[in-house]
Amino acid sequence: MAKASWVKVTPSQGSGDATVNVSSQSEHTGRVARTSVLTWKAANVTDIQRTVNQAGKPEFVDIADAASADKEGKVVTISGVSNSKKLTFSFGTGDLTDITLPSTYMANSVSTQNGVNISGDPGASAEYNFSISITVPANDEINAKTRQIIVTDEGGNRDICTLTSAAGDAYVTIAEGDIELDYLGTPVAVEVKSNTTWTIE
Repeated sequence: MAKASWVKVTPSQGSGDATVNVSSQSEHTGRVARTSVLTWKAANVTDIQRTVNQAGKPEFVDIADAASADKEGKVVTISGVSNSKKLTFSFGTGDLTDITLPSTYMANSVSTQNGVNISGDPGASAEYNFSISITVPANDEINAKTRQIIVTDEGGNRDICTLTSAAGDAYVTIAEGDIELDYLGTPVAVEVKSNTTWTIE
């Protein structure tokens, strides 16, 4: 078995007594330990093999801290990184209540059901990218709205992204035309449509 590319040996050759440092070319981001074999070779000597094991990275999930939509609304894609075999998305606190959590998200470029094991378990061997796209409608109110998007990995680790919908423009709308009163001054209903405070002077 050949030495895996992630194993670093310094020096990789020598003569006489020496100290060989065995390390990894880079951090191992998968959950599952990986293994390789080193083989010492010398003329007229039986090969000597030693196994090298590198521990897996503890399960984790990391999502963007914040995402936003402008007042006209849009589809917002929130991205992150994990090595879990399963991710579950849910809503947390907030007043942005007219959004829906999609049933699927992208994990390692594959469409995956929310809360279901990811096909091929890419996090076993390395961390992978994930993203979820949420449609945010236009905000007609004069205050911004927010909602927590929570992602939880199989081990219960969780991270939170705060999704913000920008404040809409203030408006006051009154029906066109004059307000006609009869001679008795009988009240006439005037419809006011607004998303902000207003006065009549």
